Amino acid sequence: MNVRAVKSIYMFEMSRWGRTLLQSILSPVISTSLYFIVFGAAIGSRISQIDGISYGAFIVPGLIMLLLLTESTSNASFGIYFPRFTGTIYEILSAPVSSFEIVLGYVGAAATKSVILGLIILATAAMFVDVRVDHPIFMFLFLVLTAVTFSLFGFIIGVWADGFERLQIIPLLVITPLTFLGGTFYSVSMLPPFWQTVTLFNPIVYLISGFRWSFYGIADVNVGVSLAMTSVFLLICLAAVWWIFKTGYRLKT
Repeated sequence: MNVRAVKSIYMFEMSRWGRTLLQSILSPVISTSLYFIVFGAAIGSRISQIDGISYGAFIVPGLIMLLLLTESTSNASFGIYFPRFTGTIYEILSAPVSSFEIVLGYVGAAATKSVILGLIILATAAMFVDVRVDHPIFMFLFLVLTAVTFSLFGFIIGVWADGFERLQIIPLLVITPLTFLGGTFYSVSMLPPFWQTVTLFNPIVYLISGFRWSFYGIADVNVGVSLAMTSVFLLICLAAVWWIFKTGYRLKT
């Protein structure tokens, strides 16, 4: 493997992020603080606990997952779209660098940014509520697995998009609504039976449920099912990326 090539792509993406580091960190921290202030005041006063967990602590995993999904997708999609937009992607494709190494550099950088932001949000949340992590290894596993999976998904969007406005369509109109409807601020068990069944068709439910289990040992679906669903989506994204490089879809034309 061409380690130097992977490192070059990785460090370029990380340095680009570093130039807007204050904005990249400050924005999610402020957003998280507002979520706690608004939802804590509006809903927390009416729902004191869910499954024995204070409402403020209960929504922490969901807030981290909300940030993780949107940031992973946005970072990876912009990371690969910008070289396409400027035309420098052809220099990368013509260099002695394999498709695996290209994806590893871009996706690795996007996933790293998302994991760092996720940990920052966790630290921010700890300033507002008492947060405990019952299964720290599983927590970090879910964090990394989700970041890598949705960074791959973002890579696919960045290749598919033919304009900057398209980069935001999927994150804003698909991922964010599904995350809000996936149990970020409530437990699926609180819904009527019919809507509980409907909600299980939302793949984000499995991500949030498994991640919340790693914190408090409670889940809306079995943690094994959550891991399996995340792994299946990861494999689908890997297959899609393989097809993109095999066919040259929107990369060589």
